[in-house]
Amino acid sequence: MSADLSKIPSQTQDWPGTVADLKPSPDHGETSWVGRDRLKGKRALITGGDSGIGRAIAIAFAKEGADVVIAHLPQEQADADETVRLASQAGGKVMAIAGDLRTAEENRRLAAEAVEFLGGLDVLIPNAAYQMTHPALEEFPEDQIVRTYETNVFSPFWLVRALSDELADGGAVIITTSVQAYSPSEHLLDYASTKAALNNLTVNLAAELGGDGIRVNAVAPGPIWTPLIPATMAKEKVKGFGSDTPLGRAGQPIEVAAAFVFLASDEASYVSGAVLGVTGGKPTF
Repeated sequence: MSADLSKIPSQTQDWPGTVADLKPSPDHGETSWVGRDRLKGKRALITGGDSGIGRAIAIAFAKEGADVVIAHLPQEQADADETVRLASQAGGKVMAIAGDLRTAEENRRLAAEAVEFLGGLDVLIPNAAYQMTHPALEEFPEDQIVRTYETNVFSPFWLVRALSDELADGGAVIITTSVQAYSPSEHLLDYASTKAALNNLTVNLAAELGGDGIRVNAVAPGPIWTPLIPATMAKEKVKGFGSDTPLGRAGQPIEVAAAFVFLASDEASYVSGAVLGVTGGKPTF
């Protein structure tokens, strides 16, 4: 990995944050990931694809031969454009679609536009997430609780429902959950609970859709260095972020993307209903 993440300095950003202002710069696989055609011919939709884990997934998938659509908030257009530029260097089709996925209608629109551009769909990755930290229960705003669940839980549900016919007979759904589902932090009360819900949804969908030939799995990252961290956490919590893991550092986005590549590939043809932890040693049980 290119940058030392064992001693992340104190810093802050305005929400939703941007990759350009992260110090040190994260590794999304721009030069470190070497493709081996593991996803050649596959078509993927990745939400939250402008930065962080989503950007790394898009770059790795493109380098592995996939065509990619990323979804992002309108406020994240600059980062999304850079993701498209980086992923396009691999030679496949790449497109970004802006929108706020808090309504069923927006998720249906995204699904339709992605299928039209790609000519179908083989891999769905509901990765978009919202979080905002607060030090005490009474400080969590009511509208934040709603927003967190709409973004983190409702959107994946609506996307899977909209795209299940496209994914039948060999498709894959890979949901981004979190180590927070297993070891929740008090300052992430609502966010952590959404990730536990997604673990349950993953297992339920695997049972529901397995008969249609759709594999459903999840990846549970630990502390990963993305714009979400300085844009949603207090400065004192950003300093040394991830140093409490057994590996002693935060993870790079590309280290998480590797798990998505595996689960999307034919190598994982008998893997469904699983939650794969990429946590730097933090337990997921």
